Amino acid sequence: MLHITSDALLELSLDLATSLTTKDRFDRLLTTVRHTINCDAVALLSYHENVLTPLAQRGLNNDTLGRRFQLNEHPRFAVICQSQQPVRFDKDSLLPDPYDGLVSDCDGDLPVHACMGLPLYFDQHLIGVLTLDSLEPDVFNDIPTRTLEIISALAAVSLNTALTLDLLERQALHTQQVVETLALQPGNIKSQEIIGQSNAIQQLMRDIRLVGPSPFTALIQGETGVGKELVASAIHANSLRAHAAIVHVNCAAMPENLIESELFGHVKGAFTGAEKTRAGKFSIANGGTLFLDEVGELPLSAQSKLLRVLQNNEIQPLGQDEIETVDVRIIAATNRNLMKEVEAGRFRADLYHRLSVYPVNVPPLRDRLSDVHLLAGYFCERLKRKLGIVQIAIHQDFINALESYDWPGNVRELEHFINRVTLKAKVKVSEYGVIKLLAVDAAELSTTLVAKNREKDVSTSIISSLTDNVDLKSATNHFQRQYIQQVLTQEDGNWASAARRLKTDRSNLMRLAKRLGITLERKVINAYDENKIMSENK
Repeated sequence: MLHITSDALLELSLDLATSLTTKDRFDRLLTTVRHTINCDAVALLSYHENVLTPLAQRGLNNDTLGRRFQLNEHPRFAVICQSQQPVRFDKDSLLPDPYDGLVSDCDGDLPVHACMGLPLYFDQHLIGVLTLDSLEPDVFNDIPTRTLEIISALAAVSLNTALTLDLLERQALHTQQVVETLALQPGNIKSQEIIGQSNAIQQLMRDIRLVGPSPFTALIQGETGVGKELVASAIHANSLRAHAAIVHVNCAAMPENLIESELFGHVKGAFTGAEKTRAGKFSIANGGTLFLDEVGELPLSAQSKLLRVLQNNEIQPLGQDEIETVDVRIIAATNRNLMKEVEAGRFRADLYHRLSVYPVNVPPLRDRLSDVHLLAGYFCERLKRKLGIVQIAIHQDFINALESYDWPGNVRELEHFINRVTLKAKVKVSEYGVIKLLAVDAAELSTTLVAKNREKDVSTSIISSLTDNVDLKSATNHFQRQYIQQVLTQEDGNWASAARRLKTDRSNLMRLAKRLGITLERKVINAYDENKIMSENK
């Protein structure tokens, strides 16, 4: 019989009482649990709306913290959450284990093992789960129920304290706002999570929590693929307008002649094709948030109209005499440097200052590579549901390869890459097997890096060969001529391969080469010389 000692209980209580940070509290809790109960893996997960989110773990792969476990997809978790008492699963249980392929000391599918789950209740509400796994079958069978109840109670108190402290921290950021903000919870916005634990992401989250409750316009700046729309949704969810809608407008996708109609609306007959009255995006977002994605793509004519709305909160639909007052919070996003656009005369300075009351910078993935393993776990867990896969296990060498790449396409490129390699790996396993992502699956990343470096060297060489006082047209022709010639040389004169490298059609490439005067020297070897060469090579 394994009883928890008084010393162990006292040590756990003191550790939890003196832990100031949430991470400290969770780490000490799991460390003490492993000292008390012999297990190979232990994890603490929070519960919210039928989803379990890992908060801390010992003995599992790091990418586990990026996963989200839905109860309807994981029967063992569902059984634990439906119970009021600790649950010990039979070693021969047919229920699939959610940690298959995720235990650090186990390469591949989990063998027969011991599994136990402790539901964590506080004030009669389920707030989380503590799971323990051991590769030694039956190791949990003789642990007294009282021991498990004490550990469950301490873990529940620790988790509730951490969640309460987190809530109080969020509310402290709202103290400069109206009193109602303190009790406000996100409304009907169901956005994806912002995954990451790096310093860059922590700073981003602080910015979101700070600007969210304020009435200020926010300008989200970042490269393509970093998740600017996700940040906009998070700002809205932390705002006083969270109960209302956030309306997304892609400024780059609107035809210039329809921008005013799209934003402000029109009445029937206002222009050819206006067969009925239509509300604009400002009217639809009234009382909520309007997200202007790629705002740097707006033409100057539309910028002046947008500025008028920001100054007066008034719109005038096309064909309508009356002015309408709207109450809309603006969040804008761009992958351009708007200050440089202002200097170049392509963006209004007064509009820029109106939009950038609080700038929020979203870091590129290359500046937070420590988050790659969490993002990989998150994408794998979501991909499991899409493809109906039992489990996707990630080898550390695969993670190392991901962290060695600079990800010019950022998080979006990482997601697409994970989708692609998983789909390829899926065909290598049986229908119900665990898919394993290994270093070999990331080979294309190193190939891409080599190709980019080679093309960069070629471009640098060509540019350095230009002389001074060359006009733009001549310089462009020179660059194209030299670049095409070097690519053709590298591809051994193969026009099709060169066209693929240059991402153009073969016939178009040949026409361009003809215009630039590019010719290939071909060596003709007659039959006599060919036979001579062949005999010499024998």
